[in-house]
Amino acid sequence: MRLTNKKALEKLKRKNKGNTPLTIAIDKLIEDIEENDWKNQTELNESRPDADCVHSDGFYFFNISVHRTMILIEFNNGEASVVWLGNHKEYENTFKNNKSTIKKWLKTNDWI
Repeated sequence: MRLTNKKALEKLKRKNKGNTPLTIAIDKLIEDIEENDWKNQTELNESRPDADCVHSDGFYFFNISVHRTMILIEFNNGEASVVWLGNHKEYENTFKNNKSTIKKWLKTNDWI
């Protein structure tokens, strides 16, 4: 699968280059996305149990637990796009742990 906006993940790695567990977890996420072509949520959750479907149009949050980093990725026709990333506090401030707020944010930012 092709991963677009990988630069955001690379920037996060550079910002946290001293945090080896986080950089390894980000590399693993990139590798998992690029090496898989998940057909459905079940397949995705088998290889990435940290994936949480937040919108039926193919938007998933990945919780990189070693750093409480949240990464929102859209899957669409064999392509994955990094939509948003931040730490858990930024996630709570932006999305309020609420799927309806996530949906509003996606609409406001022209993702859906």
